[in-house]
Amino acid sequence: MKTFTLNQSKIWLKTSPNPIAKYLFKQLKAILHLELPAPKFVLRCCYALFVVFRNLFATMMRIFCWTPLFKGRLQSVGKFLNLYGGLPYISGPIQISLGDNCRVSGQTTFSGRCTAKVIPRLTVGNNVDIGWMTTIAVGNKVILGNNVRIAGRALLAGYPGHPFDANDRALGLPELDEQVGDIILEDDVWLATGVSVMAGVRIGQGSIIAAGSVVTHDLPAMVLAAGIPAKVIRTLGTHQTEDQ
Repeated sequence: MKTFTLNQSKIWLKTSPNPIAKYLFKQLKAILHLELPAPKFVLRCCYALFVVFRNLFATMMRIFCWTPLFKGRLQSVGKFLNLYGGLPYISGPIQISLGDNCRVSGQTTFSGRCTAKVIPRLTVGNNVDIGWMTTIAVGNKVILGNNVRIAGRALLAGYPGHPFDANDRALGLPELDEQVGDIILEDDVWLATGVSVMAGVRIGQGSIIAAGSVVTHDLPAMVLAAGIPAKVIRTLGTHQTEDQ
C-alpha cells in the first residue's frame, strides 16, 4: 500500500482539485491565522508587562552572568563597563584591555591570530562604543583611542585568516605575515555602520568614516572619508554645523 509522507500530504492539500482537500486546506489556513480577540488596552498592558520582564531579565543576566564572565576573559578593565545584549564571542589567543566607561555589544566578535609570534593585543581607551555585530580581528595589535565610536556591523581586519594562494587555502594553511598589520584608531574617530578597516591602517584623530566604506590606507586627522576604497571627502572643522 502506498503511504503519503508529510511533505506529500502538504502538496496534496495545496494542489489537489479534490473538494475534501480544498476544504481541509482552507480550515488549516484558518487555524494558522487564528488570533485571540482582546481589547486594545489589554494588549497594550500585556506588551508593557512583556517589555518590563524582558528588560528585567536582560538586566539580571548582564549583572550576574554576561559582565562577570566577560571580565574574567579580559586582561584588564576600567570602571563602568556597560555590556549589553549578551556575551561577546572571543576566539584565539587575544589579550583585551578596556578603559573606563566603555559600552560593548554582546553581539561582538573578538578574534586573535593563532599563528602570531606574540599574543595579539586589543587595547581600548576610555568612553568607547563598540556596536552590534562588529568584528575585531587582531593580527598583532589593534588600538582604539579615547571617545572612539564604532557603529554596527563594522569590521577591523588585522588579519585575513587565509593566504592569497588558492592551493595554500585548499590545504588549510594560515595567512602570511605580510598580510597582517596593526590597526590604530586615534581619539574621537567615528566609524559609521558597516565600515571595514583593513590591516596596516591608521585613522587620525576626529575623523569620520561614512557608512559602508572600506579603509585600505592611512587617513589624516579631522576628515570625512567615504567610498571603496575610502577617500577624503572634506576636512572637518572644530564646530561643524549640520547644513555645512
